[in-house]
Amino acid sequence: MNDLSNYNVSVFEGIKHINEYGQEFWYARELQVALEYSQWRRFNDAISRAMEACINSGAEVSDHFAEVGKIVEAGATHKTIIDYQLTRYACYLIVMNGDPRKEVIALGQSYFAIKTRQQELIDNYDELSEDQKRLAIRAEMKRHNAMLADAAHNAGVIEPLDYAIFQNYGYQGLYGGLKSGDIRKRKGLKPKDDILDHMGSTELAANLFRATQTEEKLRRENVQGKQNANRTHYEVGKKVRQTIKDLGGTMPEDLPTPEKSIKQLEKEQKKALKSKDN
Repeated sequence: MNDLSNYNVSVFEGIKHINEYGQEFWYARELQVALEYSQWRRFNDAISRAMEACINSGAEVSDHFAEVGKIVEAGATHKTIIDYQLTRYACYLIVMNGDPRKEVIALGQSYFAIKTRQQELIDNYDELSEDQKRLAIRAEMKRHNAMLADAAHNAGVIEPLDYAIFQNYGYQGLYGGLKSGDIRKRKGLKPKDDILDHMGSTELAANLFRATQTEEKLRRENVQGKQNANRTHYEVGKKVRQTIKDLGGTMPEDLPTPEKSIKQLEKEQKKALKSKDN
């Protein structure tokens, strides 16, 4: 299991199905085996937690977890057992709620993570232009940054300076030790420029994943204290960085900086809408 990215592809791609409409899906019973769960009962617990997370995200459970019956041999007779057809998002939620002691769970997280976040932002994500993707992810980032700030506040990160330090820990984990000031320098930005406004869609997606997973971890584990919150943010950022590495992706600090900022794109969008109305 030396090549993690190949292992991910061979295991999880190998059990992927395509329906008559060209949509990908996975069977829960097959995913159970891939994730090395010997008992359906224990795996079903992870599915239940994933369904709850799906509800909390505002998505419809039935859109991602379609219950189906499967006939299996039971001695001389046959019986019907419960199975689910799962979307990529459902698989992502399952591995995020699986047994963290299993190495294969971490591999599953690597496989399903970032691509899921990109695709679930908007139904026709793959059809958008790069600028449209940037605008979509940046809007999602603003919403999740507010949720992250609230979770950090609950953990004891109260003062603005403390929150700036907390954010830097996340960047250091994701950017291999670089702080926000270091990232600005690499991008040729001014001290007051918002880093997120000068990222491409891939870099934004990685930061969105960092923010959402840190917020969920802070709440799920009821992290308390500034130092613990900072450590959590750093560890999540580092894990996202490892995920990118496992998938053979480019490290975020090595990604190109777009010529236009998000603010410029938003101005152009408003101008275009005005012209259309007139």
